[in-house]
Amino acid sequence: MKRFINIILIVFVLGIIFVPGVKVFVQSTLMKIGLFSPKFNNEPKEATTAAYTMQLKDEKGVNISLEDLKGKVVFINFWATWCPPCIAEMPTIQTLYENFKNDDEVKFVILEVEGNQEKAKKLFRDKGLTLPVSFPNGTIPKEFYKGTLPTTVILDKNGAIAFQSEGITNYADQKMVDFIKQQKQK
Repeated sequence: MKRFINIILIVFVLGIIFVPGVKVFVQSTLMKIGLFSPKFNNEPKEATTAAYTMQLKDEKGVNISLEDLKGKVVFINFWATWCPPCIAEMPTIQTLYENFKNDDEVKFVILEVEGNQEKAKKLFRDKGLTLPVSFPNGTIPKEFYKGTLPTTVILDKNGAIAFQSEGITNYADQKMVDFIKQQKQK
């Protein structure tokens, strides 16, 4: 019996390591029990002016400049289609997005960093995600993204970085909703 349990455990661990779907399932489950809660910093840091020249394209190919979003609270998530933690946290971002999708003072930029448009659109369709997916159209500023996936940055209405998280985070949390509402009031 002990040998059987060891074999099952080894198969499970190998599944987590080598099968992205298993990794996504495990990470999603751990988020639901509160393991990956957002950590808030009450001291916003100022982003440089250069960061706001970031250029994007939306899923329809329309150019977007981050500069155009100044004066709004901007939720930016950097992700890739091959990243299991990115995919695992997407449903929680979708839940957060549902709270603000009709709010003109809050914008979501879900940026697939590899620019893999077809794969990103297919993944969103398959997962039933209605988030506004975007793609880089130039250099991504280091103030926002240093290479870790997933990375999320929330800019306050003044353009300062009010929140930054590297790694998987559960955004389907009332604290995050309240945090964004608080940023709108500043």
